Formats: sequence, structure tokens, C-alpha cells
Amino acid sequence: MTQTTRWWWLRHAPIAGPGGRIHGHDDVPCRALEAAEKTALADTLPPGAVWLASHLTRTRDTAFAISGRQPRIEEDLAEQDFGRWQGLTWDQVRDRDDDAWRTFWEDPEANPAPGGESFAEAARRVTAAVQRLTLEHSGKDIVAVAHAGTIRAALAQALDQGHGAALQYAVDPLSLTRIDHDGNGWQIISVNQTFP
Repeated sequence: MTQTTRWWWLRHAPIAGPGGRIHGHDDVPCRALEAAEKTALADTLPPGAVWLASHLTRTRDTAFAISGRQPRIEEDLAEQDFGRWQGLTWDQVRDRDDDAWRTFWEDPEANPAPGGESFAEAARRVTAAVQRLTLEHSGKDIVAVAHAGTIRAALAQALDQGHGAALQYAVDPLSLTRIDHDGNGWQIISVNQTFP
């Protein structure tokens, strides 16, 4: 009998501090969740789920604020590594390193930031982790508190159309994306569901 594994992908809370920066692997904190946000998410997410988060503080803190417990850490669910561009705005990157900025945007799927990883490399890392965790937790609900790039990588796996197709999706802070695996293939249930 085939069992459906339900992935509830939640992007972490907004970053504390100035917005518009490239954070990638930088371990920056998120803002505290408001009571209404915690309640809306806790009421939506399934009880008894396996809770996962990347090793970065912003995902761990978001998971703990909602569930009241520490999630299992999965480093392979981390955001794409943007190398030397982390901490900068896109305008600063363009002003400081116009050639690398142009090369990156010619093919953001294949071209990494200097010292970082490409989206395709990040997606392969996430895909391997999702495959392993889907087998490990077959038939269960999995709440994975992660990053925009991680969630786009999971969408790319479900779409099976190459990694670049998923770069078009918006993934807002505290948004929920649901992707199920029925034992044979993936089904995208919802993308970027936000809560008032």
C-alpha cells in the first residue's frame, strides 16, 4: 500500500535588521513572530509532524516559536551559498563587481556568486536530502522550516523540469508551500500561501 508523505515547507520569519540584503549562508537572526502569526501557523500545520530546520538560526528560531520544541537540524536544507556577496545588497554587488553580477544574471541557475554555489548545485544538495528524508519518514507529515532557495529547490524536484523553472516562484517570509509524495511521484498542493 502506497503511503503519502506530506512536506509542509515554511520559509523562516523575516530577517531582523535592514532588508534587501543577500544572506545565503550568513547566520543572521529573524524577527520575533507576532502572536497572530504563531497562532495562524500552529493552527494550519499538522499535529505530530516531524519538524526539521536548517542549521541557521533564523530557521531554528522560527520552528521553535511555532512548535515549542527544537527541530531536527538538517544542514542540507540550508539556503544557497552566495559566497562573497553575502551581506551585500544587489545594487552593491553590481557596483563592486559588475562583470560577476552580469555573468550571474545571464544564467542564475548555472552561475554561482564568487566563492558560492550555483542554484543547480544547491538544488542537487536539497534534492538528495529530500529523497533521503522522504524515505526515512514515509507516510508522515514533515514540517521543514527553510529558506526561499531551499523551497524553490524542492519545487524544482517536484516539477521535474530542470532547476531553473522553480526560480520564477515567489517564496515570502512565513509562507507555506505544500508538496506531497505518494510513493510514485510528487504533487504540488500549494505555493507561497501567506497568513494575515
